[in-house]
Amino acid sequence: MASGIFAELVLARAGDAHPGLLFEDEVRSWAEVVREARARAALLDAFPAPAGRPRHAGVLLENVPEYVYWILGAALAGATVVGINPTRRGAELAADVAHTDCDLIVTDTAHAGLLGTGPAGAPVLLTDSAEYRAALPADPPVPDVAGLAPGDRLLLLFTSGSTGAPKAVVCSQGRLAAIAAGGARMGIGRGSVTYCAMPLFHGNSVMANLAMALHAGATVVLRRRFSASGFLPDVRRYGVTYFNYVGRALAYILATPERDGDAATTLEAVFGTEASAQDMAGFARRFGCRIIEGYGSSEGAISINKVPGTPPDALGLPPDGVRVAVLDPATGDECACAEFDAAGRLANPGAAIGELVGLNTSGSFEGYYNNPEADAERVHDGRYWSGDLGYRDAEGFFYFAGRGADRLRVDSENFAAAPVERILSRWPEAVMCAVYPVPDPRTGDQVMAALELRGAFDPAAFAAFLAAQPDLGTKWAPRFVRIVGAMPLTATGKVDKRPLRRLYWAGPDPVWWRPGRDLAYRPLGAEDAAALDGRFAAHGRGHVLGSW
Repeated sequence: MASGIFAELVLARAGDAHPGLLFEDEVRSWAEVVREARARAALLDAFPAPAGRPRHAGVLLENVPEYVYWILGAALAGATVVGINPTRRGAELAADVAHTDCDLIVTDTAHAGLLGTGPAGAPVLLTDSAEYRAALPADPPVPDVAGLAPGDRLLLLFTSGSTGAPKAVVCSQGRLAAIAAGGARMGIGRGSVTYCAMPLFHGNSVMANLAMALHAGATVVLRRRFSASGFLPDVRRYGVTYFNYVGRALAYILATPERDGDAATTLEAVFGTEASAQDMAGFARRFGCRIIEGYGSSEGAISINKVPGTPPDALGLPPDGVRVAVLDPATGDECACAEFDAAGRLANPGAAIGELVGLNTSGSFEGYYNNPEADAERVHDGRYWSGDLGYRDAEGFFYFAGRGADRLRVDSENFAAAPVERILSRWPEAVMCAVYPVPDPRTGDQVMAALELRGAFDPAAFAAFLAAQPDLGTKWAPRFVRIVGAMPLTATGKVDKRPLRRLYWAGPDPVWWRPGRDLAYRPLGAEDAAALDGRFAAHGRGHVLGSW
């Protein structure tokens, strides 16, 4: 049998009668899960093998058992699963499928419509169809994985870069196997019950939940999609001990009504990224569990974790042996240590903020699929350049200072500004537009757009235009809109977003916003701006405003 591959971990569960997967009212043992995975592996083998690469199966599903079966089945078949993001739309989603050379698409009736006419030449398998069920072998063979190697590509997980071009992060069999072995640090053992509600097309759920639970032989509770109101009922129903999250998930849960006995649940440990210090403390207090926060990405080249003594707003320190620095991307020089004023705000952002760079971690980056330009952007001069901004204090603790001007992270979704700008430029009233992130009061970013218009801004017409765009991602609609008389430009005629970002929602230009989820814009007045500042302070994020 091959060594150091994720397929080995799958086969190790082939005779395990312990509950492996709980989904709604279904209970599947690990043995049953592996049998289903073998059936998908056999189905994959029925498709012609492309020359020079493994088969690519694009999966466009919610968190349902089929998604798990296809990830594990691809591991057994030596194939690759492409996680397709269902929040993307139209041409953007089609480009993701085309870019990753999907040989087949696995979806269901509810999501098939997102594909439009579908990828040329790639069959679409509807998992809720009779034809699909009939195609699965009744007695699937045990795959021979002896020929698989740790470097074989298993997953392609989409992220976004500053250019707006799609980037699919490679995760190999060996890398996922190594990540799976780290579950003990999260408190995941044989008796654990892990709650997988973050989307499986994202590395957080595959790496920090499913893979670790498989390695330990723990039980995975699968939920179609995250629901703050459904979180506690699920924890109580299934006896959940571990939960992984990204972004604002903790904040959404904390917004649900508090009840007696919340701290007496079975929940023991929670792992994730980008929660505010206040939300982490509030969650730990309310539910009596341990919060494990860390900085990382699907690329896997840099990780920073909280350690004892980490300041509340800091990311923490890199693991032993991992060298990370804050460098000026223009010169490659190390930035100055952060200095703080009496209120705790960063006093020298211009000197202290730079890019988080792995000095000895470039070998951990397995690259982007079919995107050498993006690879070169990440790795050059023997270093891994994360594209994320940060700073470091005199004690060596790292802090997150945002993302590049052309990248945004809203409600845990990463995307680039360029596709949003392309959509806004279709509006007949727009002369020029710029899209960029501004900080969210709790965590991550919000979308802000600056528009140079031919006439006056009509908020109802703008909202109607956005609602009519089929390729507008579900997180892409601007929260704030600044109306500028003339767009700021660089000496070469490019839009200069730096002065726009520094203004946030202040300055002399009229700013419109939508306080809620609806596409309903109204002027942002002085009282609104003051209330926003107050929300940052209330959530312990006041320092972020001084660092952007």
